[in-house]
Amino acid sequence: MRYAHAVETVRAAEGELMARLPEGALMQRAAAGLAAACRDLLGRTYGARVVVLAGSGDNGGDALYAGARLAGRGAAVTAVLLAPERAHRGGLAALLAAGGRVADEDRAAALIGRADLVLDGIVGIGGKGGLRPAAVPLAEAARESRAAVVAVDLPSGVDADTGEVLGDAVHADATVTFGTYKPGLLVDPAATLAGAPRLIDIGLGPYLADPQLEALQNADVAALLPRPEGSSDKYRRGVVGIAAGSERYPGAAVLAVSGALRGGAGAVRYAGPGGDAVLARHPEVLVSAGAPAGAGRVQAWVVGPGLGDSADARRAVADVLASSVPVLVDADGLRLLSPEAVRGRSAPTLLTPHAGEAAALLGRSREEVEARRLDAVRGLAARYGATVLLKGATTLVAEPSSRAAVRVNPTGTPWLATAGSGDVLSGVTGSLLAAGLSPLDAASCGAYLHGLAARLASRGAPLSALDVADALPTAWGSLSS
Repeated sequence: MRYAHAVETVRAAEGELMARLPEGALMQRAAAGLAAACRDLLGRTYGARVVVLAGSGDNGGDALYAGARLAGRGAAVTAVLLAPERAHRGGLAALLAAGGRVADEDRAAALIGRADLVLDGIVGIGGKGGLRPAAVPLAEAARESRAAVVAVDLPSGVDADTGEVLGDAVHADATVTFGTYKPGLLVDPAATLAGAPRLIDIGLGPYLADPQLEALQNADVAALLPRPEGSSDKYRRGVVGIAAGSERYPGAAVLAVSGALRGGAGAVRYAGPGGDAVLARHPEVLVSAGAPAGAGRVQAWVVGPGLGDSADARRAVADVLASSVPVLVDADGLRLLSPEAVRGRSAPTLLTPHAGEAAALLGRSREEVEARRLDAVRGLAARYGATVLLKGATTLVAEPSSRAAVRVNPTGTPWLATAGSGDVLSGVTGSLLAAGLSPLDAASCGAYLHGLAARLASRGAPLSALDVADALPTAWGSLSS
């Protein structure tokens, strides 16, 4: 599992650890790890041209000390101090003693243009809002240069706790973070600016309290996925019901069923008007043309993809919500439910909106949701008393409790932004619900498998939603090898 902690938690852990270490030891650990990461990126240190953008905080000190270590290995290191009178004295002295130099800001753009690596130590994890005006030209010069841009702990100008970007910010190729990941490194829009994150262990682990975010890794998902035993039959493996599709959108039914069949379900019951299309693709499905209530026994329901807003669609949503099994509500189904209907259920409910659907449920704009994804997914989970999977470039899963960590999905590819891919996700996640996983684990594992399948199916090229469904068994199998 990969964890991310809030700034307040990190600060408290740092305080506890520093009380047990000699003065300055913690910063030296961070600087050593940062310098090593920079050497890896450079390939060769001797003769490399490095520019350190140093602010007045501890991140500026980390950057200056790392610059000193690189200068000691033969790099030509120049520091640009954004607040010279408040620069970290020890870090600056170490840099100058190792042969580094200091340059005025009016020379910074030219130096950055010739650099092999730029270290962003402008603002630390406590920074709020975008970059200050004096730093904006430096961030722009770094972005336009051929240099590798390495952020110290977090790209300057992004919010460490929320992933918000409220102004200009540094665009990093890599971010070297210390002790634990920060939420802004894992959640868009900030995650897009962080490049490849690298965690340096500085000994904070024993002092860190509960995380704000967590991300499953291969081993975590493999341990959660249900697997048949010798005594298993199709019913013990889980029967998932799919109430999806309409005369106008029969393909949504096919896609949701495809995801469910390849998501481990022992059997799939389909209820709705898309039965002919479903059987043409999947003859093993149990099809009912009537309402979900008459479709037969299931262990979980998926309702909503391609359903429309007809009277039959409303009845389908009402039938499913009235059931005593876990329910996943997606797409059109989200427009046909109320917080009261969800809160009144005796069984768990999982909502899977994209940003536009989440905006409608929250009464916000899509832009607000995309800018504040953590706040949006938590707000939805609290309002509906349900687990919420918020789809997007970084998919988030939140439970109703404000104390529970939000899960962020690390798999996927931009090619996954294609019509019908969400229907496949609903199917595979619904099958995991039917197999007995909790809504949190079903949503997390479903998103993980879905993203992994997309990577395998795409390999850098366009793909269709059915391609993703067809790659699910390979993705599942890769977690067992």
